[in-house]
Amino acid sequence: MKVLVIADTHGNTPLAFKAHTLSEPVDMVLHLGDGSDDANLMLEVLDIPVINVAGNCDIGSNAPRELLWECEGKRILLSHGDGYGVKSGLSKLERRAREIGADAVLFGHSHRAINEFRSGLLMLNPGTLTHTAHHRTFAVMEISTDSITAKMYDID
Repeated sequence: MKVLVIADTHGNTPLAFKAHTLSEPVDMVLHLGDGSDDANLMLEVLDIPVINVAGNCDIGSNAPRELLWECEGKRILLSHGDGYGVKSGLSKLERRAREIGADAVLFGHSHRAINEFRSGLLMLNPGTLTHTAHHRTFAVMEISTDSITAKMYDID
């Protein structure tokens, strides 16, 4: 399965749709918070599933703050990351992912792109698509029964 992963769009819906266009074809979109309205609009417009979790700026969103998603036999933790202090380190989020047996953890909040494996656990932050960001980035993740991989892309 090929998945577009975005976060921290903060109302920049045009760039969210541009990321989708640049990554096509994808099977679904994962939005990791601070842009629930953007994710909801994508769900209305696109003919593919869109899953999102709420971030600290998603006041009034009905989206969950955290979600354990299973795909192709892989367990993937989705979180905005603010509740784990990801701006100052990833150890709390990594510990949570390992506690629940996740194969990958996807998060946002810091606006910094991260794509790394830590002892077999994929840690993926697609970065941000905000107007003010120096580097506007998104990720495309490939999930199969054998592996999970991700690649980062600059939108500019």
